[in-house]
Amino acid sequence: MTIWIDTHCHLDAAEFGAEAQAIRALAATNNVAHCVLPAVQVANFDKVRELAHALGDSYALGIHPLYVARAGDRDLAQLEAALQRHRHDPRLVAVGEIGLDHFVPELSRSPLRERQEFFYLEQLKLARAFDLPVLLHVRRSADALLSGLRKTAGGRPWNGVAHAFNGSEVQARAFIALGLKLGFGGALTFPRALQLRRLAAKLPLTSIVLETDAPDMPAQWLYATADQRATGMPQGRNQPAELPRIGAELAALRAMDVQELAQASTDNAIGALARLRKLLDGL
Repeated sequence: MTIWIDTHCHLDAAEFGAEAQAIRALAATNNVAHCVLPAVQVANFDKVRELAHALGDSYALGIHPLYVARAGDRDLAQLEAALQRHRHDPRLVAVGEIGLDHFVPELSRSPLRERQEFFYLEQLKLARAFDLPVLLHVRRSADALLSGLRKTAGGRPWNGVAHAFNGSEVQARAFIALGLKLGFGGALTFPRALQLRRLAAKLPLTSIVLETDAPDMPAQWLYATADQRATGMPQGRNQPAELPRIGAELAALRAMDVQELAQASTDNAIGALARLRKLLDGL
């Protein structure tokens, strides 16, 4: 049986509202066997945990770089407390979504650039303290993320995912060398994404996991341009049910069988997030 794992999906997002359960059920009919739900701020820790338990999925706890501006040092203490409280919860699979965002102008300048760096390094330390993998937000920040990983490695490899990877081949191989997998999703379905598609076809298959980042990062078939939206065409809503079609696009890029790609990406997800193994037993 072909199964898929969505390693990054925000089912708690406001765009889904009360439809989360129906959206997850639709994904299941498309053989999406499991979704990983990352938190983005302290305020949604409980919601992602409750959703993961209700839907039979898993979750991660962390403070997203886009939420650092509204977070205080107390939020880090609350994250540590939540990790401690739920440390034996088999559905807690990572610290995330954490990282750095150097795309948003105000975040790339002082004081928020340094604030992001502080939160990132502190959350890496928490991941080490609780022996958990990481889910990393990478947006024009790959080199800085790699530097932080090296600073806090403590002589051990990392586990986890560089989510929505869109860097260079040198950066990709550096993440892989540190022990991380690379997350690929809807962005690779755009014909104009030449470098990303080249990397998706060329990088070692053992380094790749699949994700939707739903409701964000829509695939090409869901995307409406600004001109199209101006004429009233709605933007398609990304959801985990799209993952098999994204996987099929990746399989085509790599000239390989879709079922083989699905099995490899599932194995890689389990390699990145070790607690998934027991959760997926019997599937």
